[in-house]
Amino acid sequence: MSCGLSVYRTMRLQVYLSHNGVSSRRKAMDLIQQGRVAVNGKVIKEPSSAVVPAKDKVYVNGRLVEEKSYEYLLLNKPGGYVTTTQDRHAEKTVLDLLPEALRHLKPVGRLDKDTEGLLLLTNDGELAYRLTHPKFRVDKTYFVRLAGSLPAQGIRQLERGVLLEGTRTAPAKIKKVKTVSGKSEFEITIHEGRKRQVRLMLEAVGHTVVYLKRVAQGPLVLGNLRTGSWRLLSSEEMKRKFL
Repeated sequence: MSCGLSVYRTMRLQVYLSHNGVSSRRKAMDLIQQGRVAVNGKVIKEPSSAVVPAKDKVYVNGRLVEEKSYEYLLLNKPGGYVTTTQDRHAEKTVLDLLPEALRHLKPVGRLDKDTEGLLLLTNDGELAYRLTHPKFRVDKTYFVRLAGSLPAQGIRQLERGVLLEGTRTAPAKIKKVKTVSGKSEFEITIHEGRKRQVRLMLEAVGHTVVYLKRVAQGPLVLGNLRTGSWRLLSSEEMKRKFL
């Protein structure tokens, strides 16, 4: 799902079919290799063939594939809201913060109930996959506040990776460390997505997180968006390659 800064963005045919709801990527590959997909009237059997959505006409079994309209919304999630929108027992979900017309969007990844910060919501399943699947190694940066100080030894342990449930985490990046009123504040960047990972990593080196906020995910930055507020992605953000 590549979109550079050229006049026309291109996309692999297999991804185009998946992106527009025809089928899963695996099924799309089968459809293409079976000769059931045509581009501008010509049968194409190579799944990686490039198509230009703004210009090309793609057909599956003789029927035109309509390009879907996608929405991308950035929310500054407050504490106390859950991102599991299917939980019937949850008192408050992130969808409660959105107008009714946008509640069809789904959170990309998760933030636990007590964690604040950047949460992307979209109806673009392909983008959600690229942002959350471990193989893409998308960085996520969090602002952390701990009770007490974070010594150099703790920083080194986090930067080497720590054991969680018998498996070592990938090395983290720690920066902007400072002490304020007896509490340590810093930023930690990881690319994995284990449940409650940042909190558990800090517990593994003997510290308890008292405040956690995601401030960046891939090229997206929370900036000065107020807690509980949301905005649509800007045109500049939409031009970036991962979209």
